[in-house]
Amino acid sequence: MSASAAKVARRRLTNVVFEAFCVVVTVVALAALAAILWSLLSKGIVGLNLDTFTLSTPAPGSRGGLANAIVGSIMMCLLAMVMSVVVGVLAGTWLAEYGGRSAYGSVVRFLNDVLLSAPSILVGLFVYEILVAPFHSFSGFAGSVALALLAVPVITRTTEDVLSLQAATLREAGVALGAPLSYVIRTIIWRSARSGLLTGALLAFARISGETAPLLFTALNNQFFSLDLRGQTANLPIVIYNFALSAQEDWQRLAWTGALLIAATVLAVTVVARIVAKEQRRS
Repeated sequence: MSASAAKVARRRLTNVVFEAFCVVVTVVALAALAAILWSLLSKGIVGLNLDTFTLSTPAPGSRGGLANAIVGSIMMCLLAMVMSVVVGVLAGTWLAEYGGRSAYGSVVRFLNDVLLSAPSILVGLFVYEILVAPFHSFSGFAGSVALALLAVPVITRTTEDVLSLQAATLREAGVALGAPLSYVIRTIIWRSARSGLLTGALLAFARISGETAPLLFTALNNQFFSLDLRGQTANLPIVIYNFALSAQEDWQRLAWTGALLIAATVLAVTVVARIVAKEQRRS
């Protein structure tokens, strides 16, 4: 066998080994995902009924559901998204349209990337020091702020990327008509990029909807139904954490049901985000 033929055979063997390794790793990942989904479905559906959405978390051995935790999670996530969308979109717009190439813009982008990968428990501890400890009280508002801090870098990065992809002719056409750049951004660029901005918001919501560590330091929990975010607020992640560690079977069943609800929500939001992103690429 010539040297060239041996080299070709060696390359083919290397390619086959690499492809086989990729297939094995993919199968392992899919098997782990399937096992997780099967566990959620088999154990979560058992406790899924009308009481889950109409009754508050019960005492051990009592009838109850997750209504207070579901409502509390929705309130905190919605408030967090309002705060994070405003800050994230404006910050991403500034990076894409104004100061992104400056030294200060590079620093802001670097800090945003650091916050993007920051452990959520550190964010919760930070919010605890500024909004919980000084007032000597846990609150749903503090929990919303912690979740917003986790969502802001996601929205900021997505906004910057989406706006950077918009054609320069859109800006030039608006400015050529005598409109200030801020007006062009609000009425033309944002409208053109609305699908991408919505995708970023949905991904940020999926990011924060199942966070537990920040809420341990901020919102904590509330066994009763309450719409007041100024005090301790019930939420699904903390209820799951507490009930899953309990020896009570009814609490464990509710924990699996809560986990199933969060997983279904995240899956639904991710699918919607994918659809929106796909429609944006088509347009």
